[in-house]
Amino acid sequence: MNDILNKIAEDLRVAPRQVRSAVELLDDGATVPFVARYRKEVTGGLDDSQLRRLEDRLGYLRELEERRELILRSIGEQGRLDRELEAQIKAADSKTRLEDLYHPYKPKRRTKAQIAREAGLEPLARSLLADPRQVPEVIARAFVDLAKGVPDAASALNGAQQILMESFAEDAELVGRLREHLWENGLLVSSVTEAGERDGGKFGDYFAYQEPLHKVPSHRALALFRGRNAGYLRLQIRLPEEDPAPGLGACEQMVAARFAIGSRGRAADSWLRESVSRAWRIKILTRLDLELKARLKERAEEEAIRVFAGNLADLLLAAPAGRQAIIGLDPGLRTGVKVAVVDATSKVVETATIYPHAPRKRWQESLAELAAIARRHNARLISIGNGTASRETDRLVAQLIKAHPELGLRKLVVNEAGASVYSASELGSQELPEMDVSLRGAVSIARRLQDPLAELVKIEPKAIGVGQYQHDVCQTRLARMLGNVVEDCVNAVGVDVNTASQALLTRVSGLSRKLADNLVRYRDEHGAFSDRVALKRVPRLGDKTFQQAAGFLRVPNGANPLDASAVHPEAYPVVQRILRSSGKTIKDVIGNRPFLRAIAAEDFTDARFGLPTVRDIIGELEKPGRDPRPEFKTAEFRDGVEGIGDLQPGMILEGVVSNVTNFGAFVDIGVHQDGLVHISAMADTFVKDPRAVVRAGDVVRVKVLQVDPDRRRIGLSMRLSESAPGPRTESGGRVVTSGKSGQSRARSARALADALEKATKS
Repeated sequence: MNDILNKIAEDLRVAPRQVRSAVELLDDGATVPFVARYRKEVTGGLDDSQLRRLEDRLGYLRELEERRELILRSIGEQGRLDRELEAQIKAADSKTRLEDLYHPYKPKRRTKAQIAREAGLEPLARSLLADPRQVPEVIARAFVDLAKGVPDAASALNGAQQILMESFAEDAELVGRLREHLWENGLLVSSVTEAGERDGGKFGDYFAYQEPLHKVPSHRALALFRGRNAGYLRLQIRLPEEDPAPGLGACEQMVAARFAIGSRGRAADSWLRESVSRAWRIKILTRLDLELKARLKERAEEEAIRVFAGNLADLLLAAPAGRQAIIGLDPGLRTGVKVAVVDATSKVVETATIYPHAPRKRWQESLAELAAIARRHNARLISIGNGTASRETDRLVAQLIKAHPELGLRKLVVNEAGASVYSASELGSQELPEMDVSLRGAVSIARRLQDPLAELVKIEPKAIGVGQYQHDVCQTRLARMLGNVVEDCVNAVGVDVNTASQALLTRVSGLSRKLADNLVRYRDEHGAFSDRVALKRVPRLGDKTFQQAAGFLRVPNGANPLDASAVHPEAYPVVQRILRSSGKTIKDVIGNRPFLRAIAAEDFTDARFGLPTVRDIIGELEKPGRDPRPEFKTAEFRDGVEGIGDLQPGMILEGVVSNVTNFGAFVDIGVHQDGLVHISAMADTFVKDPRAVVRAGDVVRVKVLQVDPDRRRIGLSMRLSESAPGPRTESGGRVVTSGKSGQSRARSARALADALEKATKS
């Protein structure tokens, strides 16, 4: 266990004692959010991101230890475990190294080499390898034996060669070096299949493509694997073309050197070199080709999942409109626009369907009905889904705002991804049992503007649509990562225990779905919780669960003002000491910045609560229950720009970042097709990571650079002073800028065109 803790400490660059303390807490059932916020003294201040990495690494290393024990037991039962091998296995620091060592001893089907050993040909193989001066054909005659299936010298030599080939391929040190050499120097090469030539046109960029294996970016790797899985592409790993002169290639030379095989004019040299060449081509390369493709895919998946997780976190932590009545509109043409109104507590107070668009065209009636609804419920904000008929509905609301300025209305187009999933879900049926499925989407659209976090937790994260190639990655790993993101976001914000849904409560530290159900049922039967202590009366919510959850469950306007804050109940005695020493009441202290800033935190520490916790308590008293999310603001789409055909290069527009990838950001500018800001057009300085510049949900101003209505591509720039590219022609799938616009602008245009091509294939 100490070895595991030390390795994790080294990976995280923290002290082993911090890792040990964190592991003990997690093993005891504590959650990452709880440990990160309320056990800073114990872990030395490890934050949630460090704890998540620790948790992942701990799982990997424990699996490694389990596999190590199984391998040692397996080889020991075979009677083949010597001290040297045991030491190598115990020193293996990765699953790959462990499997390399185990490979020769792994139970396998009867191989040609095993058959040759059974025929007594291993001494022949070892003799020729030890003394290449011997003539293979001559020495092999002594091993001819019809009864053992060796009819002649050629058969004997073939069997001996199979033994050597297997021996070369099972040398752990050699295979490890070859693997890394191939990873660093190999090329990933793709070619088109017959199926691809017929109907794989969207993978056309990869019909004759190659790139250094270790440099293939995540999105491109996943596109290549998708093309291969669809039967449109062949993928191979090759080394760069070498000197055509006769001789062994670089990897074959590594094999030969490992076993002291050379070309020195000895009788068996040629036969041994052929054994090396065949071992490389038939056994080693075949194995490494599969392994390195798997490594590339795993690395690409990890990056794709990381990007997805980052985008999801940004979306969940987007600014909430807050406690106010909101009208949600789920646009539609033939079926009408669904209308739902939620009050300040998210309760649905009215629903309706209006038909402003074709074929019914009840425009004026719809305006009148929306005005009456807004007036009836004192609604000031209208949330419009961005699906079919979104722009037409946006125009309707714009006219409503203009015609009724006394209503003080504002509008916002929101991403409705996942609303239909919620509408048809079991949770949707439980929350809105009497409501038609078609209207539940409008409710979700209104609520996700009011509080994005509270509403989006009801939807499967993968349905929210902020990731790339999400169906191509490991679904178990993706689900675990996204679940962690949702949990961290919910606990970072905190939850109003008297209004939170079952779905939101399930994500609170320490609460299972069953406990969340019990809490909601208790609340419905007994009324709102007056304080945190009352939570202990919820069935099956014991002391351990209370400890994990209480700090994240808030009771606004309750009997104890601290219950509305992030101060944990276990730390209330610290607050009481502060009050006694000052002679003030809790109401005098909360929000009293000058007083709190003057407190010496060191004066209130004790054996249980150290300086980090006391400082956190004072900071929370200064701004109790503060929301870490940004201030709410809306983007204004330009009037008259409703479709891609209305765009012109040079236009400056406002939009909302809908997705961030490794090569740029997609921005909704209100034309039913997101535009792409390539990473090269995000700032005047070099940008390594687009998320360092923008996050999903950000409101940004962009300039239109390129518009291709036929292929529905929009190129944007956040460098508003940048000129749109001049006239261009297509050449080999890349944009070539004509005129004297300069090399940098041409490069930017080419990069944008390439990125748009990638985005289309995504």
